[in-house]
Amino acid sequence: MIVYKEITPLTPSDVFIIVNSEKVGFDYPIHYHSAYELTLVLHSSGNRIIGDSVEKYQSSDLVLIGPELYHKWDNDDIAPEKRNNAHVITIQFSKDLFNQPLLLKNSFFPIKNLLQDAQRGLHFTDDTFTDIAQRIQHLVTIKGFDAVLEFLKILNILATSTHKKFLASEGFISIKDYEKGDRVNKMYNYILANFNNRNLRITDLAHEFNMSPSAFGHFFKKCTNKSFTQFVVDLRLGHASKLLLNSTLSISEIAFVSGFNNIANFNRLFKKNRLVTPKQYRQELRQSNEFNWQKQLTPNQFIPS
Repeated sequence: MIVYKEITPLTPSDVFIIVNSEKVGFDYPIHYHSAYELTLVLHSSGNRIIGDSVEKYQSSDLVLIGPELYHKWDNDDIAPEKRNNAHVITIQFSKDLFNQPLLLKNSFFPIKNLLQDAQRGLHFTDDTFTDIAQRIQHLVTIKGFDAVLEFLKILNILATSTHKKFLASEGFISIKDYEKGDRVNKMYNYILANFNNRNLRITDLAHEFNMSPSAFGHFFKKCTNKSFTQFVVDLRLGHASKLLLNSTLSISEIAFVSGFNNIANFNRLFKKNRLVTPKQYRQELRQSNEFNWQKQLTPNQFIPS
């Protein structure tokens, strides 16, 4: 399946761009781009795809995604004749907007963490949604330095919010910096480099870090809130999901290159965690990406990746 790259209208002179889309809705395929994107859905409903996360959404949806992360919203839960009532506001800003010296300042540390977490996509709810929705609608009406200050305020509120959850799995995007100390970072990177080794065992890591398997298991769960086994399974499923989306490999081939010992185990774990089989997952994504370019209304430019 083709995943398209969006050519965004961002220019080097922009702090950010904001697009207030009314009466258009979503009319584009699964795609990615090099910018961060904050999407506020005020009126629409359908399916939201962020990496390997596929969920239903309704009006009052707020998501921040990082660069290169596959994504798509559709309006499939709304009758075609009513889709002109959709209202979506999108903010995009460059991944180079905040340089490292700035992000290392104490005041910007929460935003640094926010941008890293956005690599997996973040969904915001409750009081955070209410506050940010009002601010974004206000941001549409102002310009200049006042708009920049409000934009930074929005990022800071998102960064300090407790009403958020990750969308894409770690295996789908392969974050390389775990930011919880050198020992945990080395442990995490070791697993990232070896998760598709079908012979990977907890004893391997315990030996690598001079710990007993039992002590390593307790340490690992304390750091990640997951057992070693579940963490590895999640990485493998995320990797497999990405291959189901953007490769022509067979399902059995994907199972083996993702680290599963046999196709039956892969199918069982995939359905347990994704609620559909790998075959159904691939079919649903392909169907959702069928797109009639002649009916596209938005000016977005997309090219095959």
